[in-house]
Amino acid sequence: MGRHRNCPARSVTRMGIALTYCFIAVDDHEKALAFYRDAVGLEVRNDVGYEGMRWVTVAAPGQDAQIVLEPPGMDPDASPADRETIADLMAKGLMRGVVFTVDDCDATFERIRASGAEVLQEPMDQPYGVRDCAFRDPAGNLVRFNQQPNP
Repeated sequence: MGRHRNCPARSVTRMGIALTYCFIAVDDHEKALAFYRDAVGLEVRNDVGYEGMRWVTVAAPGQDAQIVLEPPGMDPDASPADRETIADLMAKGLMRGVVFTVDDCDATFERIRASGAEVLQEPMDQPYGVRDCAFRDPAGNLVRFNQQPNP
């Protein structure tokens, strides 16, 4: 499509941008650490308590993007009913999670399964080109592991 004739041409300046944090609700930080740190292999970057709450930040070694494991319903505008709804969704396993890229899906699967994590999908080749597997973390969040096809 061409440019609308009443709109002047604009140049787009590229800006540096990178993902820094994403947030996952967890209801038990110790169980979450056993999964994300011990089974998955992420490192703890920060562990902060404030007014009876706790936020733990984890990340893959050598990467900047971090996952904040936070108490459910931490949005300051969330009502008590909102927090209850979030807790209900977590209990049903309906919260979204994260997708990791790994070098070896099968080895990752075996390591995490050996930790006792809930398996949702054993490793399989997907029609869209990746081999992947899936687990639920202890709070019910979906966690997938993708292996890109060999070039």
